[in-house]
Amino acid sequence: MSLETTMADPQRFALLYGTTPPRADAPADRVLGAAARLAERVADLPLDGLVVYDVQDESARTSEPRPFPFLPTVDSPPYATLLRQLTRKPVVTYKCIATENEQSWPEWLDRAADQHKVRYLSLVGLSSAKAAQSSIALSRATELAAAHPAGFVLGGVAIAERHGAERSESLRLIQKAQRGIRYFISQAVYDAEPTIRLLGDYVRDCAARNEQPQRMLLDFVPVGRPQTMNFMRWLGIAIPDTTAAAILDDPAPLSRSIAVCRELLRRILDQPYLNQIPLGIVVESVSINKAEIGATIELMHTLRDVAHEYGLPVS
Repeated sequence: MSLETTMADPQRFALLYGTTPPRADAPADRVLGAAARLAERVADLPLDGLVVYDVQDESARTSEPRPFPFLPTVDSPPYATLLRQLTRKPVVTYKCIATENEQSWPEWLDRAADQHKVRYLSLVGLSSAKAAQSSIALSRATELAAAHPAGFVLGGVAIAERHGAERSESLRLIQKAQRGIRYFISQAVYDAEPTIRLLGDYVRDCAARNEQPQRMLLDFVPVGRPQTMNFMRWLGIAIPDTTAAAILDDPAPLSRSIAVCRELLRRILDQPYLNQIPLGIVVESVSINKAEIGATIELMHTLRDVAHEYGLPVS
């Protein structure tokens, strides 16, 4: 079954594995080595596909100092191509439009389709209003990508923490879908309540407008170190103090974080909207720590088991 078929089937629960490209200054043999190691790591996972992120600095988003220095990475489309060849799995390719404009964006889409055979394209907007003054708007970039002859399957970002009465993330998701977005990938989940609230309101708002809810892929990340926890919070991931303490104070913090993620997914699935919206998960590591990267494998198996508990068809 293709990823596109899985995404289009509202009854299936999609399983994806996320990764970031190597550093931009890495020689070709190291890039190939990183891709080969990832392919070996995920070979036995029952995945519908992979996700390759387009990493950005994001320092303009907050006045807090960045916990780790920003290191530019290899462009996402060529790395996605390499992973697709090594794993024989479809790949969702992220693209931040911050550096694009009305002229360069169609050219980028042409290269992505022709040179790198990108099929699943997930668009990310700008991190600051200042940058938006000299770049193409996300809405416009989406419209151009949706109209491109390559027929991209477009995805977008959902951030449950910014959903509220004054700024409805639910209505933003509906507007994005009307421009051509067919799936959303959430920010990493470490607090179930914002996600539950967003999904419930999204299903309600779609029904009120006679719109079909698009697939929501919930992102989960294992964490076992204070440094990684601080970085996740700097990224804007909502992690309650009690949850952070429960993980970091545990003698086996990585195992505890996996257990926390398991219970979070159970709480999210244990809701009336379960059979009204297509769902799935993305598992990734936000650090280069070997133990945290290794824990992604156990986390994927654990969350797949949760989907089984709820009778959701998975690979």
